[in-house]
Amino acid sequence: MTGHIKAWKSEYKSWKGGRYSLGLLDSFDKRGRLLDAGCGSGKHAIPLGMRGFDVIGLDVSLNALKIASERAANRKLKIEFMAGNVYHLPFSDCSFDFIWCYGVLQHLLLEERALAISEFRRILNDGGILFIEVLGQEDMRYGGDEVEPDTFVRKNGIIYHYFNKSELENLLKSNNFSCDITESRNEKRFYGKSYMRHMISVVSKKE
Repeated sequence: MTGHIKAWKSEYKSWKGGRYSLGLLDSFDKRGRLLDAGCGSGKHAIPLGMRGFDVIGLDVSLNALKIASERAANRKLKIEFMAGNVYHLPFSDCSFDFIWCYGVLQHLLLEERALAISEFRRILNDGGILFIEVLGQEDMRYGGDEVEPDTFVRKNGIIYHYFNKSELENLLKSNNFSCDITESRNEKRFYGKSYMRHMISVVSKKE
């Protein structure tokens, strides 16, 4: 396991909650088996389970998985959590109806991102749906020590890649996914200065 992946092992010391959104699900009535790919400490896996999905959460951080498991148990939710990374998935072909991948691809290098999308296609059923959210290039956090184009490493060893719409679209379409992309740009003010939060969300269908 490479250094930027190992860096996540110590990143979760306690529950990290905060704002979340399941808005991309609003137009979907179907439920089924869902992989929260890079689930962290359960920020999305918990509410997804509460919405009636059969959730499996996967993450590289054992600390995060412990927190997520405890929170699911406290809510009497039957969610399975397991260790693994998103570009070598320990699942058989065509074994999920949905994949939820929020804030994860942005922490991978170029080759790993391509492998992850290929793995997502492999484990999705025909017609399965992939939900993605990533950081965009106009985000206020863009920058740092560049290791690949638009990809930076921080002092804690964690990678941050900033996407543009075309890049994400090409990555998905090259793996035979349909691609419905939404961008959000929200201005934030800190100490009297304006900053941009740029997020890109995608709903993709395995064709």
